[in-house]
Amino acid sequence: MEQAVMEQVVTVGLDGSPESLTAAHWAADEAERRELALRLTHAWILLCPATPDSPAADDQNYWSKRIVHDAHTELARDHPKLTIIEELVADEAETALLDAAAHSRMLVLGSRGLDRVASFFLGDIGLHTIARAERPVVLMRAGQGAQEHPGRVVVGLSLHGPQDNLLEFAYVTAFTRDVPLHAVHGRKPDRAHAATGGDDMARDTAERARRELDEVLRPWREKFPRVKVVDEIRLESPAQAVVQAAADSDLLMVGRRKHPPTLGPRLGPVVQAALHHASCSVAVVPHE
Repeated sequence: MEQAVMEQVVTVGLDGSPESLTAAHWAADEAERRELALRLTHAWILLCPATPDSPAADDQNYWSKRIVHDAHTELARDHPKLTIIEELVADEAETALLDAAAHSRMLVLGSRGLDRVASFFLGDIGLHTIARAERPVVLMRAGQGAQEHPGRVVVGLSLHGPQDNLLEFAYVTAFTRDVPLHAVHGRKPDRAHAATGGDDMARDTAERARRELDEVLRPWREKFPRVKVVDEIRLESPAQAVVQAAADSDLLMVGRRKHPPTLGPRLGPVVQAALHHASCSVAVVPHE
């Protein structure tokens, strides 16, 4: 199977909701920072073709075009120099979003939060897209949109296996915002020794984890010398660590290991914790 050719665009999925428009504004800012184009994608299935004498309000094509065109008009007013592409796809939403993600630098989706600290409102389409997308997927927390001054960005690192995709995304995100990158790693002390080792065991675990984290970050510090990195070792589970680190942040970035299609969509405990409990928007970055 050939890999899709990645275009120099940020794609946002639009469904006509206020949340998707908020995501579009965030995506426009991100595209501008990264010097990319912005693609507005809306997918729909035409259930009943309009007849020549049908009123415009009954034409599904009309409303689909309005969703994209109205968003384009609003975004162009705020970003006059940004290249904006409209895309209407006559297909199932999850199919259209996965295809759009495969051809983009990232895919941005809106979400509906139940309250300020509640989980993302994600249906089967959103979960399927996150678990299958070939590129990073950013889920905007409800009520969190574009800001005049970019805020805190956090990356959660497991230190197991290659994570170049996640680290590159995280460093570029911090670099284009001109903000520090907060790198967090969670690790529990070994249970067999924690009961007897006490503080010494916790200290040894933290020191070992910090050495490993420094080793992983060293080549990226050299590649992005202007990005200040604030690293943190938390003696708790990786899932708990990323959720706690996300507090008072604008964006949490976590990795998702790619799985063969035969295994079906899978999301690990860290990604699930981030999606359901982090209080900020979340970027899920696939890696080998």
